[in-house]
Amino acid sequence: MKTFLKIIAGLVVLGVLALLAFLFVPVQRSAPTETLAADWTPEPGRGEYVMRAGDCAACHTAEGGKPLAGGRAIESPMGTIWATNITPDKDTGIGTWSLDDFRAALVDGLTPDGEHLYPAMPYENYRFMSEQDIRALYDYLMTEVPAVRSDVEETRLDFPFNLRFGIRAWNWVALRGGIGFEPTAGDDLQARGQYLVEGPGHCAACHSPRNSFMAQAGTHAGEAGFLTGGVVGDWAAPALHGPESALKDWSVTELAAYLATGRNAHSAANGEMGLVIKDSTQYLSDQDNIAMAAFLKGLDGKVSDVPQSLSVALPQVLPPAKADDAGAETAKMLTEANPEMPLGARLYLDNCSACHFVTGKGAPGIFPELAGNTLVTSDQKTPLISVILHGASVPSTRERPEALVMQGYGERLDDSEVAALASFLRQAWGNAAPAVSEADVAAVRSAAPAH
Repeated sequence: MKTFLKIIAGLVVLGVLALLAFLFVPVQRSAPTETLAADWTPEPGRGEYVMRAGDCAACHTAEGGKPLAGGRAIESPMGTIWATNITPDKDTGIGTWSLDDFRAALVDGLTPDGEHLYPAMPYENYRFMSEQDIRALYDYLMTEVPAVRSDVEETRLDFPFNLRFGIRAWNWVALRGGIGFEPTAGDDLQARGQYLVEGPGHCAACHSPRNSFMAQAGTHAGEAGFLTGGVVGDWAAPALHGPESALKDWSVTELAAYLATGRNAHSAANGEMGLVIKDSTQYLSDQDNIAMAAFLKGLDGKVSDVPQSLSVALPQVLPPAKADDAGAETAKMLTEANPEMPLGARLYLDNCSACHFVTGKGAPGIFPELAGNTLVTSDQKTPLISVILHGASVPSTRERPEALVMQGYGERLDDSEVAALASFLRQAWGNAAPAVSEADVAAVRSAAPAH
């Protein structure tokens, strides 16, 4: 009942804001942040690089579809939003858009006919992009991407979310300040990282929490909610700084290597982050991945271990790590293999220990550690359950071309066994997360695979 009343109250407030915005807030396009010469042209390759940095392909390319031709279903709290065709096809894509039209969509969430885009398009973050990058991206999409006719399914949300004029009210609340990027990080390297994280990389779209209006609680450094953890569907996007940071034990080198390859000594990318690695950050230069890592680590203090390159710093296959003090008791219990050990521990020995070892530390650069792993200990239980049921994969990247695949155990283990195994993982090696119930597993098993 409380949840229902909160939804009703939120809709009433949104309705009032929509009316006020409709009456008093004009629909207008933001002016460029920089005046460029009419004959300005980007250097070769810059537009494609901006496309990669902005992770455009992850949303605008359907699985098995033509690049950037749209058709991917994006799940949101409002319903399913279908990504549009951004190839230069004149009938179904953006082939008739001017540069001003393109900029308005990117930073204001407006189509050429004045219709509001749903904020699944991260214009909250793209507003920080430079005019040079916007023009380079426009030039790339219009002149280098093949035009593809693709009649994408139209987004049809239920009332009241189908009334797009209400997004004008949302923009009124969510879009704080103007457009353009203002660096606050310490040195030039961190400032570059800040630009990539806050602007084209739109990291806050997933890693910042959402407020009661579903706007990002922090879009740039200095805001209280910036990168303190968010939720994407049933997946938790972990905090990237602060006391709960998933990166607190990572070095700048390890974080940059993760962005470049999808793996390091601590973790392996999967879920939505796997797509980010696959379509975006693996294509960035070493220096830009290092810059983002330096900026993120610098949010929690001074950074002193910045590498010059990643050519010799990518994760190597290392001997299994020893259990630390927090995990010693679990490792000892698993090593002794007492017949009286709990079901979850026995299932771990039978199914998981060959790769993740009794220490829970895994094989660095190949199989992620489970001790302290934020996917394992998250309040969102679905990802861990889904990985156990359906398996997971780490994408092939340029620096680490081997694709890693973990099998699923949904056909081998029943709901009670999966619950026992997941609960063991969440409470072993010093982990201290609540147990998983059989009902939790049944719910995930009956749904589409979350991975």
